[in-house]
Amino acid sequence: MWWIHSTGIVAAIALLVTFAAPPARADSPQRDPGPRKVVVGTTIYSIWQGWPGLDARLAELGAMIDEMAATARDQYDTGLDLAVLTEYAVTAGRPGDAAEVALPLHGPVLDYFAEKAREHETYIIIPMILEEDRGQGIYTNAAVLVDRQGELAGIYRKVHPVAAPSQTVLEGGLTPGTEHAVFDTDFGRLGIQICWDMAYDEGWHALAEHGAEIVAWPSASPQTIRPTVRAREGGYYIVSSTPRNNATVFYPTGQVAAQIESDASLESAHATLVTQIDLDYEILGWQARLNNGALFDNTYGDRAGYHYSPREDGGVFWSNDPATPIAEMIKELGLELSHDSVERNRRLRDRIAADAPTLAPAQGTADAPPAVGAAE
Repeated sequence: MWWIHSTGIVAAIALLVTFAAPPARADSPQRDPGPRKVVVGTTIYSIWQGWPGLDARLAELGAMIDEMAATARDQYDTGLDLAVLTEYAVTAGRPGDAAEVALPLHGPVLDYFAEKAREHETYIIIPMILEEDRGQGIYTNAAVLVDRQGELAGIYRKVHPVAAPSQTVLEGGLTPGTEHAVFDTDFGRLGIQICWDMAYDEGWHALAEHGAEIVAWPSASPQTIRPTVRAREGGYYIVSSTPRNNATVFYPTGQVAAQIESDASLESAHATLVTQIDLDYEILGWQARLNNGALFDNTYGDRAGYHYSPREDGGVFWSNDPATPIAEMIKELGLELSHDSVERNRRLRDRIAADAPTLAPAQGTADAPPAVGAAE
């Protein structure tokens, strides 16, 4: 970006680079304003270790939840709110096609995780190949949600299971899911997508439209570019849980809130990540008064928090003071929300364009642009 050292011109340029927020979602529930801290835990867990038997696998996964809960207790007063495990976590490495790999939810699997949820008073997302109806041959790639009391809170079934080019079945014979549900929890609205769902717009758009505030993404892929875009477009946090390379929590701006990375030695082991996020946040773009966030430091000190990127000209801001919501802080400071700035400039542009003289036509048209390399 080229900077012109004239206050008026710089202010005008800033309007063009505003770090725009996604539009508000009408389906979001009304909540009391103020900090809404949520402690989330996630994992890097190798799903290619073979099958140790169900009891050993449950013990492995339980140990990771124990580890996340201990970290949460050490770092935060409220403990763990949500634990996200990796795609296939319960059934990974079990040999055979879908019918041979799938396990029923009710019985040892649900009993074990219900006890873990009660022990640590946390929600848990449990990915597995799920036996839905063995008589009809229905098996799904599922992420099961249990609540703090160990009760079944919902099941998301992967809508887009994947097939290799030479295959004519999905993931060994799975049935695709059909719904993109948002689950109401005591900390906020939770959506779930699984791995290859990342490639398809409709699920991510549906979760945004239904007011998801956090989206858990158990995955066999550790990619970060597309989750960055999904978080940015949807205006929600994304929590990835993967078998290698990284596990990441993304801000609604698409920026990284927290991340762990693995090396080759972790391919047969695991790592956990625990971080605190705030669901009562606002997104601000570049403004001279904001001074890259320093205005919040100078005014509120540790009563406020933020993650601001000068490179991206914006960031996410939250309050640490129960008596002063972040929206009130922004109003006190005379700042403009990113979405408001975008809409104000859209209205101004439309009004000026409506009254402006007609411009000469461009070469080509929107319907039929000239071919690249075509002779003039």
